[in-house]
Amino acid sequence: MKLTVLIAPSGFKGSIGAQRVADLIAEGVVRGLPDASVIKAPLVDGGEGFTEAIADATGGTLHEVTVTGPVAHPVASFFGILGGAGPRTAIIEMAAAAGLSLVPADMRDPTVTTSYGVGELIAAALDHDVDRILLGCGDSGINDGGAGMAQALGVRLVDGDGESIGFGGAQLARLDRIDLSGRDPRLDDVTIDAAVNWHNVLLGQRGVARVFGPQKGATPRQVEQLEAALENYAAKILAETGLDMAYLPGSGASGGLGTGLVALLGGNLHPRYDIVMQYLELDRLIARADLVITAEGCLDGQTPYGKIPSEVARRAKQFDLPVVVLAGTIGKGVTENFDHGIDAFASILKRPGSLDDAIADTDRLLVQAAEDCIRMVGVGVTLSQSNEHRAAQSSSSSAVNISRVGRHADFTPDDEK
Repeated sequence: MKLTVLIAPSGFKGSIGAQRVADLIAEGVVRGLPDASVIKAPLVDGGEGFTEAIADATGGTLHEVTVTGPVAHPVASFFGILGGAGPRTAIIEMAAAAGLSLVPADMRDPTVTTSYGVGELIAAALDHDVDRILLGCGDSGINDGGAGMAQALGVRLVDGDGESIGFGGAQLARLDRIDLSGRDPRLDDVTIDAAVNWHNVLLGQRGVARVFGPQKGATPRQVEQLEAALENYAAKILAETGLDMAYLPGSGASGGLGTGLVALLGGNLHPRYDIVMQYLELDRLIARADLVITAEGCLDGQTPYGKIPSEVARRAKQFDLPVVVLAGTIGKGVTENFDHGIDAFASILKRPGSLDDAIADTDRLLVQAAEDCIRMVGVGVTLSQSNEHRAAQSSSSSAVNISRVGRHADFTPDDEK
């Protein structure tokens, strides 16, 4: 049995990156089906790994820099410069300066975490005389609407006494006025294109505070505090710029960073896969495959709203290909994925255990799950081939019987002539 298997996974957040996930799944596939032809296409969605993936795909370079992290401590960070022809383009992933992985577990409080370091990354890119900035949004540990980012680039956010507000989403409740006069003038000469989750909006029941605040450590009371602060932020932006950001698609990306990018820096938001796939060429690889295996740390009812497995499935279905997902965990609402192109899924966990144990054992679990998956696929292919063979035999037998009936039908006894 010869199958071409495309492996197009996301990384497992807090564990291993997309490239490693792809390598491990490939190892399991080959164990279970040695004759398989494997194509690996590790994917990013704007979060962790975005800069390196795009830089690698274009022959670009990485540049190290120290910035202010989400809890206002210095962190080692980086940005990239795109390779190839075209405008000189910097690549930035906001997670490298304000990602959840940079927030210690005992300090996860999105009322105080800041995106200031993202602004410092943008400034560092501007120091390299770029014409364009490509910014990936995802895996954030902040909920400040991009306010810190704007502050790092000279935008003043002041309270009723004319004093600058502090860092963090809760401080936006004090915001009285936005002063753009000191904004870095170099921003006027660059294009900022941000790859965002188009489903994320700033306010409301599907807004960043209510949907993602708890994931970043917010208590129910803090969620409502953040929502009210962001409502004030949106109102002051509307008064200063005339832009209504409350429900703009992508405005809630990365804790509302999308709002700050558009309203305070003059950036442009794009559905993230429209940006990513320009460089990773997934559709070309899908066209060569018989089966697609993708993967995600958690598969649940949120997956259809901009996560990598759903996007892979959507594209694979344009080629009528089956899609299987291997997930670290299976969450609430997971069956909704069947309506979005995913044909089957399985957790890599085979028995109850702690999260720390699962993370430590991820490599082995992924290889075994991939081998189990491809063996089951092999059983299905064998059954299909067996059924086709029996059908062909049945058809051949029927043809012989019909032929025999036909010869007898041509014979007419003498007494009936």
